[in-house]
Amino acid sequence: MPTKKVKEKTEELSKRLTLKNELVWDKLGVKERKEVFSFAENYKEFLDRAKTEREAVNEIINFARKNDFRDINDSLEGNKFFKVNRNKGIALAVLGEKPLTEGVRIVCSHLDSPRLDLKQNPLYEKTDLAFLKTHYYGGIKKYHWVSRSLALHGKIVKKDGTELDLKIGENPDDPVFTITDLLPHLAKKVQFEKKFSEAIIGENLNLLSGSIPFPDQEAKERMKLQILEFLNNKYGLIEEDFVSAEIEIVPAEKARDIGWDRSLIGAYGQDDRVCTYASLEAIVNMNSPKTTVISLFVDKEEIGSDGNTGAKSRFLEVFIDELIDAGGMKKKVGDVRKILWNAKAISADVNGALDPDYESVHEKRNAARLGFGLCITKFTGSGGKYSSSDASAEYLGWIRNMFNKNKVIWQTGELGKVDEGGGGTIAKYLASYGMEIVDCGTSLLGMHSPFEVSSKADVYMTYRGYETFFMED
Repeated sequence: MPTKKVKEKTEELSKRLTLKNELVWDKLGVKERKEVFSFAENYKEFLDRAKTEREAVNEIINFARKNDFRDINDSLEGNKFFKVNRNKGIALAVLGEKPLTEGVRIVCSHLDSPRLDLKQNPLYEKTDLAFLKTHYYGGIKKYHWVSRSLALHGKIVKKDGTELDLKIGENPDDPVFTITDLLPHLAKKVQFEKKFSEAIIGENLNLLSGSIPFPDQEAKERMKLQILEFLNNKYGLIEEDFVSAEIEIVPAEKARDIGWDRSLIGAYGQDDRVCTYASLEAIVNMNSPKTTVISLFVDKEEIGSDGNTGAKSRFLEVFIDELIDAGGMKKKVGDVRKILWNAKAISADVNGALDPDYESVHEKRNAARLGFGLCITKFTGSGGKYSSSDASAEYLGWIRNMFNKNKVIWQTGELGKVDEGGGGTIAKYLASYGMEIVDCGTSLLGMHSPFEVSSKADVYMTYRGYETFFMED
């Protein structure tokens, strides 16, 4: 039997040397718990108001203006600025005391989420019912989107050039839309005997949109014509206007508390608006930072970050160039490259939390868990770390020591077993500038589903982590 002295040494070594992840709830006092729940309420309201990237940009602009940020295209006065990128991306910055060329701090999150989009020629009728054809956006499980209430959000540019912002299905009095599913009595051959991924066909994700016919019984496509007449009378639309439209189909439900203790949040779009909101709250608290801080919000991450609103665009470079003017620096060739090369950044994106019903796909020693704080993801990619930036040991050492010093509760995470799957983020695109960067965000259950689950404790620690990153010299 070990002696008392040996046992004491064992306990001391175990406490001092081994890594122990900590539940956030175990470390919070009464006051901090109240802050966690208060922060979550504001976050849920943001989720309900910002179900698309355009809506998120509008919310960020409103938030920024209330906190004394100026549109950099309108004024170079003060030290708090924002710049909008085609209404689907935006950047906020607070100029610091140090010269920009010594580097900046960047937290970058994405505003888009997996969803359905209307096709450019969507309206048709079949078997005396009116439908809208869709094309799914990003990585979804198609069966998630059938037999549920859905809302339409988006923008239409009409024939005369006027713009219409559309949001149908969110108010209690609004109609909703749905995609019908096959009853189980008839599904044996069509669905049950197929592979899981083939049971629901993408081309069949068609929105049920109406069933009243146009009064003239000799008219062709009477249901379609009736819908077109309604759209024309209510909105001044013609069918051709769908060509110049961006209409997104999203769940009609609002963000809700989960569990008796209300410790969890269930909502659409938490990937990646949880990091978006945390980054937004973090930067508006900055007034006179030593180093310039930037919250960058981009589009198109879910489909590869391409396009003029994605992380591969030159929007960040343009914003940095304008910040040089705002800071009164004498501009030199290469300044933008130097600033980005010396930058430190966080790719603010989510990770998949360990699901107890699907433990086999996770490597549990390296899987994130709900309630254990902000998740640091050293690398993403798939297989042999393909398509990943893979943060350096030096940078991870700086990050974890910074979080420890400021009592930010954190954990590490990996997106599944080595041969199981994987995924990517915007980290590799920002890393191409030469900056130090690591993925750091909230872990979720049900990621990429219409009802993702987060822990309020993790949401709050994500905010605390980004705030600390901005404040730390």
